[in-house]
Amino acid sequence: MKLTLHHINLSTDKVAEMNRFYHDILGLKPETEGLPVLEKDKGYDGEVAFVTDGHIQTHLAQKDVLAGFKTGQTVNAVSHGHIAYRTDDLSAFKAHLEASGVPYSDWGHTAVAGWSQIFFFDPDGNVIEVHEVSG
Repeated sequence: MKLTLHHINLSTDKVAEMNRFYHDILGLKPETEGLPVLEKDKGYDGEVAFVTDGHIQTHLAQKDVLAGFKTGQTVNAVSHGHIAYRTDDLSAFKAHLEASGVPYSDWGHTAVAGWSQIFFFDPDGNVIEVHEVSG
């Protein structure tokens, strides 16, 4: 089971302003490849801008403090943002979390078509996503 950093998600009420800042001030480029297909009819329908340094994506997502309630999940991935890793074996990683006593929210394909996602907290309450691309 391999993990690689895939993206950082920043939750904001200022998607357009953040997008301009990350372009104009940090020099990041619009991400055009490998973008997630958002499932906007399943609980989170916020606006998201995607930028990259050429290696790692930054997702600038509209903050939604109610997304967890709307999707029936304990961990809300868009209330305060998260860091995301991609794995080649999500089932093995979930088993690893379970064996370690780390609870997680299994969002499945609720937010992104073709990605199976889980979210959990680190010891300081930061949200971590691990996802696998599925067919």
